[in-house]
Amino acid sequence: TDPVSPPRLGCGSMGGMLALPPAQGPHQVGCTDVMVGHTRQGLFLRLFYPCLPRAGATEPLWVPRPEYCGGLADVTLGRRWCSALIGIAIGSCKVPVSWNGPLKPHSGGYPLIIFSHGLGAFRTLYSSICTELASWGFVVAALEHRDHSAATTYFCSAEAGTEEWIPFRRVPQGQKEFYFRNKQVHQRAQECVRALRLFQGITGGRSVPNVLHQDWDLSMLKDNLDLTKVAVMGHSFGGVTAVLALVKEPSFGCAVALDAWMFPLENLLYPEVPKPVLFINTEKFQTPKSVAKMKRLSSRNSQMRIVTVLGTVHEDQTDFAFLPGKLFSLIFSRRGTLDPHKALAITSRAALAFLQKHLKLQEQFGQWDELLEGVGDSVAPDAPFGRSHL
Repeated sequence: TDPVSPPRLGCGSMGGMLALPPAQGPHQVGCTDVMVGHTRQGLFLRLFYPCLPRAGATEPLWVPRPEYCGGLADVTLGRRWCSALIGIAIGSCKVPVSWNGPLKPHSGGYPLIIFSHGLGAFRTLYSSICTELASWGFVVAALEHRDHSAATTYFCSAEAGTEEWIPFRRVPQGQKEFYFRNKQVHQRAQECVRALRLFQGITGGRSVPNVLHQDWDLSMLKDNLDLTKVAVMGHSFGGVTAVLALVKEPSFGCAVALDAWMFPLENLLYPEVPKPVLFINTEKFQTPKSVAKMKRLSSRNSQMRIVTVLGTVHEDQTDFAFLPGKLFSLIFSRRGTLDPHKALAITSRAALAFLQKHLKLQEQFGQWDELLEGVGDSVAPDAPFGRSHL
């Protein structure tokens, strides 16, 4: 495959097995892919942003390339040969956004969210939450990490645009998991900081070439971002990555951690988390030990919030929640009882209320403040937890 071509685009309405929900906010959403640099020290991300409507807009594929099906098969089923089956089931599913759609100008500048994926995921598997946040007026940069925690990823080396793939790596035999994961979480947090530097450079007028040669000019962002209002967010391994990014980078105003996997973070850093964190947990993933770590953070920082969305499982905070039941059950052991559309609404509205408060946004998101207190029929403050699974 040509490394600089855009993702293959799905054909017609054969979306098949996955139906991602359209966003509920006032803005239409566009997206593009950005790769910077020709080494693994560069960056790879998918950008979601408010866009202008245009006729005949193309929707991108949810799984951008067949190689990602192989990575998913390996991570979720431990069987790379299932790659073709996954490709048949979800290979033509599309994201309801405008591919390379024109950025909607905003004189005040959009706030920015850097998003970090979970273990064995990649940049597109949180399209529903990223699209939702973009529809309410955020630019969201969903990273694809190069620490061997993505299902797979790649970079294009300078020689004739050759692709070098970075496979998912399990904990090596004989190595303690904490040390392996701790090294990864520090690399991931550093990538979040580098992503922020990328956007700081763009707003400062630096020309940033996109290795993927998309039909979308990054300099359009120059006068349309407000980098005094930046948050970091992530799911699972990405949730703890977001917490660590606050320690590494003072420009992040706050973090939203979706079902954070707290295990890889060293205890030494707990007193160092300087900014507000919202933990949005699912009912079935967290352990008493993990929640105790979150509480230890909140005991030192009055701006912490921990809420649990009842009737949800870990995967409900990913796009997999919108797979039909049988396919979901084939890949994961169980699904939540709460309707995934409702779970997405609760998660995104709680996040928006929190972001308004701590990024000082002039929006109407305060209408959802009650969710931050765990008020509502599907939300609870620090609810009881079920059995953990990773």
